Amino acid sequence: MSSADPVAGLLAQWAHDLLPTEEDSELAQRSLLDTVAVALAARDHPVTRLAVSLPEGPRWAVAAHVLDFDDLHMRSTTHISAVCGPAVLAAGGDARAYLAAAGVMARLGTALGWPHYSAGWHATCTAGAPAAAAGVAVALGLPPSQIATAMALAVPGAGGVQRAFGTDGKALQVGFAVEAGIRAATLAAAGARADPAALGQWLRLVGGDPGRLDLSGPAVPGGLAVKLYPCCYALQRPISALGELSQAGRLDPAGVRRVVLRTPEATVTPLIHHHPVTGLQGKFSLEYAAAAALLDGYPGFASFTDDAVLRPAAQQLIEAVEVKTEPGGSWLLDGELTAEIHTAHGGVAQISQRFPPGSPARPASAGQLAGKVAGCVAGLAVDLSALTWAGAADLLREHV
Repeated sequence: MSSADPVAGLLAQWAHDLLPTEEDSELAQRSLLDTVAVALAARDHPVTRLAVSLPEGPRWAVAAHVLDFDDLHMRSTTHISAVCGPAVLAAGGDARAYLAAAGVMARLGTALGWPHYSAGWHATCTAGAPAAAAGVAVALGLPPSQIATAMALAVPGAGGVQRAFGTDGKALQVGFAVEAGIRAATLAAAGARADPAALGQWLRLVGGDPGRLDLSGPAVPGGLAVKLYPCCYALQRPISALGELSQAGRLDPAGVRRVVLRTPEATVTPLIHHHPVTGLQGKFSLEYAAAAALLDGYPGFASFTDDAVLRPAAQQLIEAVEVKTEPGGSWLLDGELTAEIHTAHGGVAQISQRFPPGSPARPASAGQLAGKVAGCVAGLAVDLSALTWAGAADLLREHV
């Protein structure tokens, strides 16, 4: 590796030497539970069924991501556990291997930065492939030099674009990233060679800045946001705000004439479907999310089906939503969201929200987490109360 381009070497040494703290271990256990529960909830999803021909790691990643109910690292705008969990589980890894992968992904994603994401890259895939390679390499017990090689070998698979959002391709390309990472680590373990400097070159080519690489802090700097609604993270705040406003005013959706949402431009970057006609598109539609929040109270799995999106009441409310963006912003929770509901009787209700429940700044309660898990495994005779990494892999092999 060139001393002038140490990205892979620094990350590989960090991953190899990682000694998790108690806080790191708690995050890993929570992430394991959340990821397995969400993957089990998607066991019969059409896209999960499409992925049946994929090896188990990428197949589990598709299931963990297709409902868009998986966790998010805010600083990097990446879905860390849907990548790192399945990759490490397929390799027989444990919490330390997961944390090594998650830490690499958080740091690579942060070095890629908001310009990379806002340009249209799906950072979960771009940062995810090298991170999966690092985690699997750690699970296999490889030394730093081979961990760096594995990340370099994963570079060809480090792709994915936001135009896939709202289609089968979004979850599938996450599975492809995991497959690339597992393949790269397996080849590195078998003796394949590569120039680790490829990782640093790739980082620059896709708009990243190696100067933003920071190895300090906990395994996953900033922690992970847990979703409480099964849709894009950019919708968690508007759904939460509108739900609170609607419940406080006991509003009748039939009496709503206008919904005005004001938010920084950056916060709507992934919300590309303004007139959704499918459940997957609805997960990336601010207009539909507003309608679902008013109609359903809690927009859960049933709110993001094709039939739910095409409800006449939902389609009517979609047309009543006005989105007014302010220039700028550099992450999905930038600034504040302000929501106004105008009723047929001339009333106006308003609310502003900075952080939604489940965000690192407003962590989900134990009850909210338990409720999410229970909803995900409803109808399955499984007990996740004492989930282990080996047990998680067995559960996924049996059901997904």
